[in-house]
Amino acid sequence: MKVIDATDLILGRMASSIAADLMRGEKVAVVNAEECIITGRKRDIINRYKERRQRKSLVNPARHGPFFPRRPEGIIRRAVRGMVPYKKANGKKAYKNLRVYLGVPEELAGAEKLTVEGAHLSKLKVPKYIKLKDLSRELGADF
Repeated sequence: MKVIDATDLILGRMASSIAADLMRGEKVAVVNAEECIITGRKRDIINRYKERRQRKSLVNPARHGPFFPRRPEGIIRRAVRGMVPYKKANGKKAYKNLRVYLGVPEELAGAEKLTVEGAHLSKLKVPKYIKLKDLSRELGADF
């Protein structure tokens, strides 16, 4: 199993790397999900995610989607899901091999934690970003 530490990694770049690993048949665990970042202006990112959460079906808003997560691990899972063909058999099988955790669980405490090259915060020329824990709190998540 490949264990990736999401601390100070850019969400989209990390998710595309994870999706490629999953499609190759590897099992991937992401730890410290709340420390992952999304680049851009904080207000713009928060407004975009709030608008996504407000989309509702006219038929029955409680039962029909789309449903967007509030918690950091759900946001990462949703980003990876958008990069694998999750409606097809091979994509569904690959998506089931993804685990995302807040912090570091006991069973993965001794494992070697990898990072994604090219997805680190230091690659940004302009340091405008928001951490997933801050975004989640703005969306109303409690963790």
